Amino acid sequence: MPLHHPSREPRRPRPPGPIKGPSAWLGSEVRSKRDWLCELGPEDVDELLQANRKCFAAGLSIDRISRREYCLPTLGERLCRLLQELLHGRGFALIRGLPRGELSDVEIAATFWGIGSHLGRALLQNAAGHLLGHVTDLGLSSEDPAVRIYQTHERQGFHTDSADLVGLLCLQTAQQGGRSSLVSVSSVYNRMLANCPEHLPPLFEDFYTDHRGEAPICSEPFFRAPILHWHADELSVLYQRAYIESAQRYPGVPTLSAEQIAALDAFDALLEDPDLQLSMDLEPGDIQFIHNHQLLHDRSAFQDGPDQRRHLMRLWLSPAEGRALPECFAERFGSLEPGQRGGVQPSEGVIPTAPLNPLDSR
Repeated sequence: MPLHHPSREPRRPRPPGPIKGPSAWLGSEVRSKRDWLCELGPEDVDELLQANRKCFAAGLSIDRISRREYCLPTLGERLCRLLQELLHGRGFALIRGLPRGELSDVEIAATFWGIGSHLGRALLQNAAGHLLGHVTDLGLSSEDPAVRIYQTHERQGFHTDSADLVGLLCLQTAQQGGRSSLVSVSSVYNRMLANCPEHLPPLFEDFYTDHRGEAPICSEPFFRAPILHWHADELSVLYQRAYIESAQRYPGVPTLSAEQIAALDAFDALLEDPDLQLSMDLEPGDIQFIHNHQLLHDRSAFQDGPDQRRHLMRLWLSPAEGRALPECFAERFGSLEPGQRGGVQPSEGVIPTAPLNPLDSR
């Protein structure tokens, strides 16, 4: 793949003005509304458990369960509306009400997977072929360039993942910390347009981002893409500053310019604005879904206790109804076809699995 300096790339289209609509929310406004909270009643839980029993009776492993097998006659309609809110509304939702303490690991994993099957196709999350990921501290450090930050106890920083939708199921909270935060990229763009428009142009040009050891086969160990892109009348974001900075270690990757660093600093400063952020504590049994193209998400640093170790299950999903993405996102997402894009290419010969043990996520 030929290398190009980002400053020589053509500047891509930008929104014609401030972005309006439900995607441009402020944390200070949605914090008290709670209409993004989907609470499950006893009848919903019964419907989910009945779907589990039918799938288990049919001998299906978790990764073989599809929307067709995981029949939800009533709750399925609510999940259909939730998907529309994720893709065309504010871009996030929290499902609450699963009785974590009453369900085994395999039961709650099947429930999480079954709900996800109504929202999109599950994607591989690492080169080991895992369709069900685990976000927990494996005793690793992000100073190792082969380690991804979700495998540590460190703060992740606001970022996006390689999927249209990201789902997180809380199994156990940390002894301290681990709070989830969300920010609307449309609102960040609007603030930059109003307060520091001079820093916007570089964000619509290519940056080099480290694959952190999970590059596609026969590919460079990094990819090129803009942080912001305006396509089909929608603003999409692709960002992880820590991985932009770690890509600087590769020979031939252009050194970040002063203009780029200033733009990144201005972008990050707004991500830290409490007026823009929505923060929440995920409780055991909670499921958070976010639309990865219009939101950035973060997790604060945390500390585990001897009998209280933070553990979340994760799904990366690609819905067939997903938005159009620009060609320049192909280096990160592979196929741009909705329902088929995103995820990580597995190592040769790897068979996809849905492991229940977090140690398997190494």
